[in-house]
Amino acid sequence: MHPLHTFLLFHLLMYLGRSADGSEIINGELAPENSMLYMASVQNSKGHHLCGGFLIREDFVLTAAHCDPGITHVVLGTHDLKSVNDDNKISIKDTDIHKHESYEKVTTGNDIMLLKLSKKVSLNGRVQTIPLPTTGMNNQDACQVAGWGAIKTDGRAVDDLRVVDVSIINLDDCTKEWGRLPANVICAGGYGTDKGFCRGDSGGPLVCNGKAVGVVSFNYKGNCNYPNVSNVYTDVSMYLPWIDDVLNCSK
Repeated sequence: MHPLHTFLLFHLLMYLGRSADGSEIINGELAPENSMLYMASVQNSKGHHLCGGFLIREDFVLTAAHCDPGITHVVLGTHDLKSVNDDNKISIKDTDIHKHESYEKVTTGNDIMLLKLSKKVSLNGRVQTIPLPTTGMNNQDACQVAGWGAIKTDGRAVDDLRVVDVSIINLDDCTKEWGRLPANVICAGGYGTDKGFCRGDSGGPLVCNGKAVGVVSFNYKGNCNYPNVSNVYTDVSMYLPWIDDVLNCSK
């Protein structure tokens, strides 16, 4: 083969290899600085990002139940986890971690948790709450998911918040793909597309029409290349009574 052809073929294969990794959350982009002001990074005592979350009241963050071990605080008010200071950190007591009482593991459902903050945060140009849905959602809704998770399978969490557009997938079709799913979930992204979430995005919101309709729960064996099945989210609309009970008991 001519040396020039060898050179071009090598670089083509390198390009395809990078594309197969899902290298740009997955195939997303940096979140605009003044967007998604409800996003929270759920962290441990070493300041390591564990999961995403989102502010639903001045003193409560909603996240996934499987994010529980090691939580000490959340970070609000920044998209860049390298620029965190004490003003961004709000501590959480062990007694203020409210995991859904029926949660056992992600594949059996009820993967939802509320974190009561040690103080109410001030809502301003850096921090805002996001509304929850009042009913179920329309399968035609255009949605987004965001987080600080890995941007490829087996990758590390990133410092800058990323966001990607995803489409809702019919639940019957999604169940056929998976074979079995827990109750009260939403499917979006993954199957039939190269966009979705990855490790470290757990607990973040699925946002449709300005409302947090889902909580990032699980994908297929941590595979972020989406070979065959959809991403799965906890359906927030099915847990509104539980959320109201926790909030009302903590005023």
